[in-house]
Amino acid sequence: MQRLKFTKDEGSAFYKELSEKIDSHFAEKGISKTGNAIMYFKIFLYFGLDILFYFLMLKSQTPFEFYAYYLLMGLSVLLTAFNISHDAAHGVAVKSKFWNKVLFSLSFNLQGNNAYVWGKNHNESHHLYTNVEGSDIDVLNNPLLRMTETQPVKWFHKYQYIYAPFLYLFYSINWFFMRETLMLFNYSSRTISIHIPKHEVVKLVLFKFLYIGYMIVIPALLLPFGWGVVIWAFFLNHFMVSLIFIGVLGVSHLSDYVSHPVADENQKLDMSWPKLQMCTSVDYNPGSVFFNWTLGGFNAHALHHLLPNISHVHYLEILPIFRETAKKHGITYMEMSYGHSLASHFRFLKKMGAQSHYLPKPYAR
Repeated sequence: MQRLKFTKDEGSAFYKELSEKIDSHFAEKGISKTGNAIMYFKIFLYFGLDILFYFLMLKSQTPFEFYAYYLLMGLSVLLTAFNISHDAAHGVAVKSKFWNKVLFSLSFNLQGNNAYVWGKNHNESHHLYTNVEGSDIDVLNNPLLRMTETQPVKWFHKYQYIYAPFLYLFYSINWFFMRETLMLFNYSSRTISIHIPKHEVVKLVLFKFLYIGYMIVIPALLLPFGWGVVIWAFFLNHFMVSLIFIGVLGVSHLSDYVSHPVADENQKLDMSWPKLQMCTSVDYNPGSVFFNWTLGGFNAHALHHLLPNISHVHYLEILPIFRETAKKHGITYMEMSYGHSLASHFRFLKKMGAQSHYLPKPYAR
C-alpha cells in the first residue's frame, strides 16, 4: 500500500476548529462520545433479533415461512453490522475497549468474515486515503467495472451502468468466498497488498466453516425442505445483503460529485486529510432520524470519516456544528437526498464507462 503525505490547506484549520467545537460540545453536556442508552438498547435489540429469527427459521413449518425468517435474519445481521459492528470497530460503541472488541469480533466473525482484516484495512486504508487508488482498499481494481481513470476503458464499460446492479448481487458472496480467501495467499483483487497474521488465518478459516455450518448444514439437517431450498435461501440472503450494502455505502464514494485524488511522484497529495474526506464523500439525508437509526450513521459518511471517535448516536446533535464550521472555512459539504445520491452513482458509472478522463460534477445546493 502506498503511504501518502498530505498538504496543509484550509481543511487543516477547518478540522482544528471542528475538533475544538466538538470537544466543547461534549464537555459542556458532560457526556461521553461513545454510545449511550440508545446504543445499549440497539445492542440488545439487534442481537436479540438475530437470535430470534434464527430460532424461528429452525422452527419453520413451510418453505415460505423458512425463506421469510431466513431473510429477516439476514437483514437483522446486516443492521447489526451497520449499527453495532461499525461503531465497535472504531472503539465507540461502548466505553470499554474490551467489550468493543468483543462486540466487533462477535458480530463480524459470525458473519463468516474476518474482523481483524476488515477493521485493520478499514481504519488504516479506507479512512486514511479515501478514494485514492493504490492506497484505499475500497477502490476497486476490477476489469468488469471501471471505477478510476487509471483503468483502461473497454468496449463493454459503456454498459456498466446497466449491468452493475447484477454484479452488485454477488458482492457479499465474493467477499465471503473469494476476497478473503485470496488474502490468505497475500493476494487481493483490491488495490493494496494484504498480510494476515497466522492466528487470524486460523480464525478466518474456522469462522467460515462455522458460518456454513449454521447457515446451511444445520437448517438442511434439521428441516424437511431439502438441501436445495436451504442453499437457495443462503444465496438469496447474500443477494439481498449485497444490494442493501452497496445501496447504502456505494452512493457515498462512487458518485459523480466526488474526487479520486492522485498523489504526485513524491507520494504527496495536494490537499489536507480533512479536505480529502470532504471531497470524496457524499452524505444523504444526514439529518434524518430514520436513516441515522436504521443505517447506524452510514448516511453521514463525511461526518463519520472526520469524527470516527464519536458514536453515530450523537450525529444528529453535532450535525449543525459540522455544517456551520465547514461553511465558515469555505469547505464544501456535499449533502443531498438519497434519491439524488443514487442518481449520482449511476451517472458516475455511465461517465466512467464512456469517458477516458473524468471530472467531478460541481456541487451546488
